[in-house]
Amino acid sequence: MTPTHDAPTLALLRQGRWFSGLPEGFQHRLVQPGHRVQLARGERLFARGDANSGLYAVLSGAISVGAVGPGGKEALVAVAEAPQWFGEIALIDGGLRTHNADAREASTLLWLPLAELHALLAEDPRRWQAFGQLAMEKLRALFMGVEELALLAAPARVARRLLSLATAHGQLAEGQTRDALQLNQEQLGAMLALTRQTVNLVLKDFEARGLLRCQYGRIDILDWAALGREGEG
Repeated sequence: MTPTHDAPTLALLRQGRWFSGLPEGFQHRLVQPGHRVQLARGERLFARGDANSGLYAVLSGAISVGAVGPGGKEALVAVAEAPQWFGEIALIDGGLRTHNADAREASTLLWLPLAELHALLAEDPRRWQAFGQLAMEKLRALFMGVEELALLAAPARVARRLLSLATAHGQLAEGQTRDALQLNQEQLGAMLALTRQTVNLVLKDFEARGLLRCQYGRIDILDWAALGREGEG
């Protein structure tokens, strides 16, 4: 782990809507005590039930957030990529980690230790509001996802989730998108409570119509407008 508060790190994090909306002085103060953490593919950062160790931002690579049931079935809740932040739930409620966090590929994270965060918040308690806003962004995305599961057919659910992933569930700054999504059909199905076979049929149809291109462990969005129309149900 090495300290990091360089200009390229700030520039990357400012591609995120939450961080870019913070006052510039707070941005510097938030990043200053951070450390870079390197994870190998498949390496676990923390597990459900672990003590809170602080807040993380993805600088490169991708982190899977989810859980594994008694039968070994995986529940993939989210995939965090640069410049997304995660770990704020345990910061706010003082509880334990709610899910497992594992590196989907070799990844670099910015880690803000819990003691440093507490010191930052003690300097100005109004800063708690910023972390509340970060949590609420994710809660809004969660509520939308629950609604989609209940109301939409499989093609619309797949289309909406792909577009949501492409904007990091609304966490990217305006104008920032991801055309290439690093996930496979089984993982997408786990997010949407759909079988791999159903997801495969939907993606094949979308691909045949030029909306996207499927590769091994990756989905490229080719036609945002058409995919958006599919998401309207």
